[in-house]
Amino acid sequence: MDQQDGWGTDVGQSVDLRPEVPHPARMYDYYLGGKDNFPADREAAERALAANPEFRSTARANRGFLQRAVRHVAGLGIDQFLDIGTGIPSAGNTHESAQAVLPHATVVYVDNDPIVLTHARALMAGTGLGRTAVLRADLRDPTAVLAAPEVAELLDLDRPVALVLGAVLHFLPDEDEPARVLRTLLDALAPGSHLILSHGTADFLPAEVRDRVTGVYDRATAPLVGRSRAEVRAFLDGLEILEPGVVTVPLWRPDAEPAAGADRVSMYGAVARRP
Repeated sequence: MDQQDGWGTDVGQSVDLRPEVPHPARMYDYYLGGKDNFPADREAAERALAANPEFRSTARANRGFLQRAVRHVAGLGIDQFLDIGTGIPSAGNTHESAQAVLPHATVVYVDNDPIVLTHARALMAGTGLGRTAVLRADLRDPTAVLAAPEVAELLDLDRPVALVLGAVLHFLPDEDEPARVLRTLLDALAPGSHLILSHGTADFLPAEVRDRVTGVYDRATAPLVGRSRAEVRAFLDGLEILEPGVVTVPLWRPDAEPAAGADRVSMYGAVARRP
């Protein structure tokens, strides 16, 4: 298998870790038990957990959904993945899940946090990986993502691609036009491409809890916008949604019997095909 060692670029951004400002990717790493975070991230994450203790289990449920969805799509023969908002690398990332099914699968990771780029490059420097690249860019500029040399070199957009947006679109408020961003990405992909999407929701939270959680993220580098099931479903308009549809992440084709309360986890997941 080919491998790209330690490469990846920044698109139009200077490197500034801003350790004093909580970052959602590093907070998510903390929820998952990782160590690639700063005191400000840990303090903010603890405030979010105090408001909603299920944040940690929700993050883990989302990780499981993404692994199952990637394996499923790879099982359909799709061997190209564009993972935007990948977060701090940890066990079971997209390249590991995809290459467990298709060892030759190629993956381009995209995130806007420089610490993600640093740690992801170190992860990709190991042996035995398929072709993988890491790109620092912003989801809010999908044209720049698509124009990046890593995308052109590793992904053939004339063939189906799996676009992975795991727990990232909810960091785009309505003024950032998330539907337009998503449509720009999907329009660049060939028919037969798949979207793997997970998105936070406040459907099952009391208003007081929702407000406390969003207040924490309002002081981070990106706000948190929990959308309803109907709003998440609207992102998939024009796509063929795979069964079981838009469901809470533990209920998407689970490997085992879901635990009690799985239908009220504050994260929806879905996989859809571009016709």
